[in-house]
Amino acid sequence: MGLCQINAPIYEALRKFRRMRVVPFDVPGHKRGRGNMELTEFLGEDCMSVDVNSMKPLDNLCHPVSVIKDAEMLASEAFGSENTFFMVGGTTSAVQSMIMYACKGGDKIIMPRNVHRSAINALILCDAVPVYVNPDVNKKLGIALGMSVAQVEKAIEENPDAKAILVNNPTYYGICSDLKKITEIAHAHGMLVLVDEAHGTHFYFGENFPITAMQAGADIASVSMHKSGGSLTQSSFLLMGSRINADYMRQIINLTQTTSASYLLLSSLDISRKRLALSGREIFAETVEMAEYARSEINSIGGYYAYSKELINGDSIFDFDISKLSVYTLPIGLAGIEVYDLLRDEYDIQIEFGDIGNILAYISVGDRKRDIERLISAMSEIKRRFGKSGTGMLTQEYITPIVAETPRKAFYADRISLPLEKSANRICTEFVMCYPPGIPILAPGELITDEIIEYIKYAKDKGCSMTGTEDINIEYLNVIV
Repeated sequence: MGLCQINAPIYEALRKFRRMRVVPFDVPGHKRGRGNMELTEFLGEDCMSVDVNSMKPLDNLCHPVSVIKDAEMLASEAFGSENTFFMVGGTTSAVQSMIMYACKGGDKIIMPRNVHRSAINALILCDAVPVYVNPDVNKKLGIALGMSVAQVEKAIEENPDAKAILVNNPTYYGICSDLKKITEIAHAHGMLVLVDEAHGTHFYFGENFPITAMQAGADIASVSMHKSGGSLTQSSFLLMGSRINADYMRQIINLTQTTSASYLLLSSLDISRKRLALSGREIFAETVEMAEYARSEINSIGGYYAYSKELINGDSIFDFDISKLSVYTLPIGLAGIEVYDLLRDEYDIQIEFGDIGNILAYISVGDRKRDIERLISAMSEIKRRFGKSGTGMLTQEYITPIVAETPRKAFYADRISLPLEKSANRICTEFVMCYPPGIPILAPGELITDEIIEYIKYAKDKGCSMTGTEDINIEYLNVIV
């Protein structure tokens, strides 16, 4: 990295602005915290003093010309992209922006069905038509895998008019597709490659990680800097390659992104980029060391299976992110969500998520060795105290959907509400998902089947946090009339 990576223009401008003691007759109304002392006491004076509005010395995210523009250029150098935009609506807004850039109403986009709900929300907004590539499934672990090259080639052959291909890389569980090969095939057919790289920030700064979207030649990537990069929740980067018109992309982003960007989020992106650019190798080497240690110790407990690179098959699992601590729990007779709840309720340990068969503990440089030891010890005790036979446990995590209507048409269709048990063979108009990870069990336009109803009931019974439906208890589903 060049010496310029030492700089953090937004952060430096905020520090300079704070020293100026400007009298505020603008928003926000708390006026550097003085108008809301309870909040200031909770968050701190330093925080409140830089929760400010856009102004000339601090630039404007909607049309940056100074410090934000400089910070974006530094981020582009750090990530190896042609252009980079700061996103303050989370990676959700980044995913939606890249789909809305690539597709207009009626355009086709090839994507895996195990996408985050933000991608399908984008289809509702812009009326693009999904061509789903149903991913292979590891039937033992019950998880969806990456996109196989053969599946992508078949989708392109059957839909040569598609405008783009969206790839999840890595998945929540750490699984990567052959991104370089998929990108080459897509470009040979004149299609853009969009990458949901929400869980891959560290790929850009660590060593021996899977290939990044920008290295693979992808056109646009959405990167959740707040996940493994250390910035504040809701802050992300949108990376662009040379094929992308960055000025038009800015217009697309400005359709939905706030005109009141939080400088807390912007400065956290700026500072975190600087930190990773200067020290990322050391930071993520330590992260991987902790994850590998935890994986080894958890596997030695017996029953649990913390998986890693041994899953690689050269195609639908082309590579694996070894910083991810994904653990299969069913052999000890407990669903992932049950282990998730026990860790929190019995041991005061909060992990990222639990689904039907797996848990994910997110390891970062913010963790300490003693925290890792505590997690390992708790999982050992959970097996001893609560473990039982794994017979009769539902294992299928991903169910291949039957798409009967486009997401937009179904979402806005005339609807009626039916009891869950009576909704079979009807077309759903809403989402049903466990969150996290936010991958829909049902999305608007998909057929409700007996298998899906059984899965929803099982997930509810096991305590999964279910979201997406109008009925908060998910006893009713909205279907097309």
